Amino acid sequence: MSKLRTFGRRAFLVGSAAVAGGVAFGAYLVARDPENPNLQDLAEGEASFNPWVRIDASGVTLITPHADVGQGASSMQAALIAEEMDLEWGGFEIDFGRPSPAYWNTAMAADGAPVLPWDNSIGARAMRASVDGVIKVLGVQLTGGSSSTPDSYVKLREAGAMARETLKQAAAARTGIAVAEMRTEAGAVHLPDGTVIPYTDLASDAAQIEPVRDTPLRDPSEWRLVGHEMPRLDIVAKSTGQPLYGIDLEVPGMVRASVRMNPRKGGVLNGFDASNAENMPGVERIVEIPGGVAVVASNTWYAMQALDAISYEWGRAPYASEQADHWAALERSFTEDHLDKEWLNLGDVDATAPGTEQLEAEYRAPYVAHQPLEPLNAIVLVEDDRVQVWTAHQLPRYLQKQVADITGHDPDQVVLHNQYAGGSFGHRLEFEYVRQTAQVALQLRGTPVKVIYSRETDFSQDFPRQITMGRLRGAVQDGRVISFDAQVASPSVARSQMGRIGQTVPGPDSQIAAGVWQQPYGFENTRVRTYAVEGLSPVSSWRSVGASANGFLSEGFLDELIHAAGADPLEERLRLCTLDPVSRQVLEAVGDMANWGEALPAGTGRGVALVHAFGVPCAEVVEVTNTDDGIRLDRVWVAANVGKIIDPVNFENNVKGGVIWGLGHAINCEITYTDGVADQTNFHSHEGMRMYQTPEIFVRGLENGAVRGIGEPPVSPAAPALANAIFAATGQRIREMPFWNHVNFV
Repeated sequence: MSKLRTFGRRAFLVGSAAVAGGVAFGAYLVARDPENPNLQDLAEGEASFNPWVRIDASGVTLITPHADVGQGASSMQAALIAEEMDLEWGGFEIDFGRPSPAYWNTAMAADGAPVLPWDNSIGARAMRASVDGVIKVLGVQLTGGSSSTPDSYVKLREAGAMARETLKQAAAARTGIAVAEMRTEAGAVHLPDGTVIPYTDLASDAAQIEPVRDTPLRDPSEWRLVGHEMPRLDIVAKSTGQPLYGIDLEVPGMVRASVRMNPRKGGVLNGFDASNAENMPGVERIVEIPGGVAVVASNTWYAMQALDAISYEWGRAPYASEQADHWAALERSFTEDHLDKEWLNLGDVDATAPGTEQLEAEYRAPYVAHQPLEPLNAIVLVEDDRVQVWTAHQLPRYLQKQVADITGHDPDQVVLHNQYAGGSFGHRLEFEYVRQTAQVALQLRGTPVKVIYSRETDFSQDFPRQITMGRLRGAVQDGRVISFDAQVASPSVARSQMGRIGQTVPGPDSQIAAGVWQQPYGFENTRVRTYAVEGLSPVSSWRSVGASANGFLSEGFLDELIHAAGADPLEERLRLCTLDPVSRQVLEAVGDMANWGEALPAGTGRGVALVHAFGVPCAEVVEVTNTDDGIRLDRVWVAANVGKIIDPVNFENNVKGGVIWGLGHAINCEITYTDGVADQTNFHSHEGMRMYQTPEIFVRGLENGAVRGIGEPPVSPAAPALANAIFAATGQRIREMPFWNHVNFV
C-alpha cells in the first residue's frame, strides 16, 4: 500500500494521542480560555466584555491585535466586530492592544498540520486539533501565513455579538424593558418608544454585569459591512502623508541612533576604531553592541554618517562565503542523509512502459530580500520597573521575551506599543533590530532610544527568502501526464527563524514542500521528497514562504510535461485536477476570465499556473508579447478561492499587489554573496517591478468552503505563469529566477 494512502491513519493516531490523552499539556489546559487582558487596567466606568472590545463614556475602542503591515488587517478585524455590534463604520477607535495569550491564533493549525488542505478525514481533523491545542496553550499570537482573516472571522463576530447583547442587557436592567423588545443601530440601543441610549451611556452599567455569552450570529443576508465595499480606516492618513508608521513616531526625551552590524550575518565584531567619528557633528555617544556598533546622535543622518567614518574588523561569515558554494551545497544535498521527509509516494515513479516519454529538469530559485519601503526601526525605553517598546511586529509575545532577556525584566514588564508597518513581507517577524535597540537603550537607561536602519543596513542584515533547487522527473503517454516526481532542496526556514530566538522545531519543515505536495493533481504516479540543507545563509519567512519558489518549479515543470504530451496547458491541468473540486473551479474560472483558447496575435503567448498555498487555490494566466526589444507583459487574470471576501476592494488590492510582487521578483531580484556579504545593497540592484512594466490585472474571487486569507497566495503562481507565457511566446524555457538573466523585458 502506498504511503499516501496510509498517511491518514498515522495522522489520526498522532493527533488523537495529543488531544484526547492530553499528552503535551493536559485536556484542562487546552480547554481553558486565557483571561481578558483589558480587565487588567480598566478605568472607572469603563467596560470590557471580551479581549476585543472596550467602551466608556467617551467612545468605543475595538482591539485589532493582528499587526497591520499594509494588508488592511486592522480594518478587516474592526469590520467583523462592528458588523455584529451595530457600529457605524469609523464610529469607533482602534487599538492594537497589549500582547496577550488571549489573542492566540486559531488558524495556524490549518497550515501547520502536515495534512492536505482539502482533507477533512477524522485523522486530519485530529492532527489539526492537536496543533491548535499546542498553539493555544503556548498563547502564540502571530500575524502571518495569511491567517489573520480565518483566525478573526468567527471569534471577532462573536465578540461583537457578545458586546451588543451585554449592552442590551444593561439597558434592560436600567429601564425594565425586555431585551426582546429592543434593537441596536448605529452604536446605540433603541427602545420600543423611540428612546435611543448610546452605548457610551451604558458603559458603566454594563461593567457591573456578567457578559452575555453564546449569542447567535446574524445571517449574512443582514450584513451591512462584511462583504461590501468600505474605505479602509488608514486610507486617509496614508493618502495625505499623516504620521502613522513607527518611523514617524516621536517620544518625549528621545535620542536617535543607528547601527552598523557585521555584514556577514551572525558574524562577530573583532574590533573597531571610532576616532574619526567621535568629534563629528551631532555625535553624542558611540557604543558597542553584540556584533556591531551604535552611534547616538542629534539626528539619524548624523548617526549614519558617523557609522561610515568608523573602521571595523569584522569576523568571518558563519555560512558559505561565495554564492557558488551555496548552489554547490544544494546540489550535494539530494541524498538520504539530507532527506527531511517523503511527503507523497503513490504508484511507481520509476516505472517505464512502452510509449512513455521521460523528462528531467532542474529548477532554481535564488535568495531574495524583503525590502519593505519602511526600513526597520524601533524605540525602546528601559526603566527600573518596565521596558516600553514602540515598533511594528508580527510576534508580539516573542518580542517581549527577547527584550526581557536583554534587560533583565520579566516578559510581562515589557510593554509593546505596536505600530502600523510600512510593509513587511515577513521582515517584521524578525527580532534583531529590536534586540539591538534594546541593547543601546540598556546603556542609556531612562532615555528613549530610537534606532532606524539605513537602507544598506536593512539589506545587509536581512534574512532573505530561502534559496531552492528542484530536481524533477516525469513521464507522458498518449497525450497525458502520467508521472510527476519532485525532489526539493532548501534551507529550513522554520529552523533558521526559530533558532535565532532559541526555539527548536521538531520534525520536518513543511515549508520546504509547500506549493508542491499540496497540489490538487491526481497523478497516477507521484512522489515528493524534501531535503534540508545546512550551512547556508540564515533565512526567514518571505511572502508565501516555501510556495514562492516551489510553485515556480512545480508548475513550470508540469508545463514542460504537458507540452511534451502535446496537450493543452489548461485542459490537461483540469483533467489532472481530481483531488480538490474547489481548485478545479478556480482553474475553470481563470480560463473563463481569460477566454482561454482564443486566437492570439503572432508573438503573443499565454501561460497558466495553479498553486495551492495557505489553504487557498490560486490560478493565474499571464499574457506576454515578444517584441523586438524584449518581453512585454500585457495582461494577467487571477482567480482565487477564499471562502468569504470581507471587503471586495481590499481583496482585489491584495491580489493585485501579490501579483506585482511575484512578477517583479521573478523578473529582477536575487541576493548573492561574495566573501559572505550580500552583493545587493539597495533598490537599484534589487529592483521591484516598474510602473511601465506593470500589466493590466483582472481579479475574481470565489467563495466556497472554509474562510482563508489572500495576502500571500497570489504571489506563488505569478512566476510560473510568466515563465510558461514566455515559453508560449518564444519557445524558450526558463528554469531559473531572476528571468532577466535569460531574457530582456520592456
